[in-house]
Amino acid sequence: MSLQSSVQRMRNLGGLRPQIVGSLGRPHFTTTATESSSSSPPPSSDQTSPPRVPNLIGGSFLDSKSPSTIDVINPATQEVVSQVPLTTLDEFKAAVSAAKNAFRSWRNTPITTRQRVMLKLQELIRREQGKTLKDAHGDVFRGLEVVEHACGMATLQMGEYVSNVAHGIDTYSIREPLGVCAGICPFNFPAMIPLWMFPVAVTCGNTFVLKPSEKDPGQSLFINILLTYCGVVCLSNYNFLTLVY
Repeated sequence: MSLQSSVQRMRNLGGLRPQIVGSLGRPHFTTTATESSSSSPPPSSDQTSPPRVPNLIGGSFLDSKSPSTIDVINPATQEVVSQVPLTTLDEFKAAVSAAKNAFRSWRNTPITTRQRVMLKLQELIRREQGKTLKDAHGDVFRGLEVVEHACGMATLQMGEYVSNVAHGIDTYSIREPLGVCAGICPFNFPAMIPLWMFPVAVTCGNTFVLKPSEKDPGQSLFINILLTYCGVVCLSNYNFLTLVY
């Protein structure tokens, strides 16, 4: 999936806050020449570089300051369709810090509100799969099943209470979010694996740092664009997911 295609689909969703739509159209999605690696020769003046994949930190899509990138290759044509930056240590620390800060308010967001984000996400995934090959349909559908499962998280989050387990003693259990979770995704199921990871985690009240595969980052980027849209539509806090490469 091309980054330009992801941006266009994002704009077609409508209703998104202007600052987020605007951030998706800024330099990290342009085709201006950029430095791909400190050891690579500079591009000629009549050529342009593929778009760089942005990080998602603190609810904003940000271009990495790293000069080194990994090319994303179309295996059918060997065309370089985009470039994934090698995120710097400082940027990674900023991503984790943003997730920690978001956790303070996200954990106190009502479970019904967090469910509503997942309900909106599964609606948009059905409408905007971004898949064309029949072989890839199962990739999206199996991930969608987990999103649908997360839509019923309210009952799964219920604790337990037992009275009089001993004389004058009652017991109870409470399910609480852990904090910042993280996931590193392989390349072979670029939509399914991220959707297996963060929907349950964030619906339970955790925040999440997701590292997609550098070989096919487009699907994770588009899913996170949809998720950002869902967070904006359902509530003002949409910083529960961080995306770094």
